[in-house]
Order: sequence, then structure tokens, then C-alpha cells
Amino acid sequence: MQPTRAALAAGLAFAVAGAAFATAGVAQEKAAAKPAMEKCYGVALAGKNDCKAGAGTSCAGTSKIDYQGDAWKLVKVGECVKTRTPKGFGSLTPKA
Repeated sequence: MQPTRAALAAGLAFAVAGAAFATAGVAQEKAAAKPAMEKCYGVALAGKNDCKAGAGTSCAGTSKIDYQGDAWKLVKVGECVKTRTPKGFGSLTPKA
């Protein structure tokens, strides 16, 4: 009877290990599917900016004019400086 318990214990250990690896694989797939983002200043329309001023706070949607230089929008990495607006290109730093 001892070999049966050992076999069951080994099978259970393999099942737990397999579930852990599968969970880790799913988490990696989700992370890979999410593109890297960066703040892009001067491209948001009035009231459509993204903003996080710290944990538990938000100032999203507070821009008053289109393409406001100190308001930012999250865009895919590399797209900001290619984004053209009537006031010029997007910037990785706040515009005056």
C-alpha cells in the first residue's frame, strides 16, 4: 500500500507543478499582449487627456484646450514624436 500512496503523492505534485507553470505562461502572454506605452504631451483634445497625479488621485479629462502643451495622452512607445497636430508634433516632455 505504501507504493500507491507514493504514486498518488507524486501525481499530485506533478499536477500542482503543471498548474503553476500554466498560470505563469498565461500571465506572460497577457504581459506580452499589452504594448509598452509612454506619455505624449500636446496631442490630447480638450477634456480627453490622461493623467494620474499619484495613488488614488486623477486629473484625467482636465485639459481646457485642444493640444494643450502640459496635458498628456498615453500612446504606444515610439508613436509620440511621430504624431502630428495643428500645433506641431507630440513631445515626450511638457510643451510651453
